[in-house]
Amino acid sequence: MLAATSGAQAQDATGKSFVDNFDSLSGSRWFVSDGWNNGKHQNCTWSKSQIKVSGGTLNLSFEKKPYKERQYSCGEVQTRERFSYGVYEARVKTDTGSGLNAAFFTYIGPVDKQPHDEIDFEVLTKDPSKVQVNTYVGGKPYNEKLVDVPGGADKGFHDYAFVWEKERLRWYVDGQLVHEATGATPLPSNAQKIFFSLWGSDTLGEWMGPFTDPGRVVTMSVDRLAFTALGEPCQFEESVACKLQ
Repeated sequence: MLAATSGAQAQDATGKSFVDNFDSLSGSRWFVSDGWNNGKHQNCTWSKSQIKVSGGTLNLSFEKKPYKERQYSCGEVQTRERFSYGVYEARVKTDTGSGLNAAFFTYIGPVDKQPHDEIDFEVLTKDPSKVQVNTYVGGKPYNEKLVDVPGGADKGFHDYAFVWEKERLRWYVDGQLVHEATGATPLPSNAQKIFFSLWGSDTLGEWMGPFTDPGRVVTMSVDRLAFTALGEPCQFEESVACKLQ
């Protein structure tokens, strides 16, 4: 069994182990972003209208729907609590579209009066055959890698997981280890919130592909999210945490 970690970093975290099957969207767990954007690179405004739960699935959408100073509306949710070392797992299906980003990640930063730490899974939906993993530590990117998604991120639900320990990070797709980072580079150390987001950009074309109006509602669907703290038992049969004990 992986050992739990103590110390100042762990004390910053308030979040406990949980599984969310999205039978509803708990207001005590989730904050829905609404009425702003993350900067000039983003061509849409976060809107609560782009977040819906139906049939046990959380759906985030992107569409041409003017809101505030942007012509497009997009969706983001974030946990209210911060989480520390453990196993993070999401079962997600994405859509397609050049210039869009469908992300499952953890983040903390200056808005929370903390350094920018981040751990990512990002499907650049111009090419849903792959997902990009990476980290940020103190606002600097590390450990970037594009990995295959068997069958395509848009063709069905896939399981994305990472195991965050003090001196090691491991990323998994459908239960298979796809990337690992150790002490060769800095690793995130600050407790973080969990996010899902779907957004577009007119300016990051080299990375996300040139933006083109999809002419329809683009959707990212989440069937399950789980966090299992280090040292605690796995919470469902398919969990990566079960393999680590």
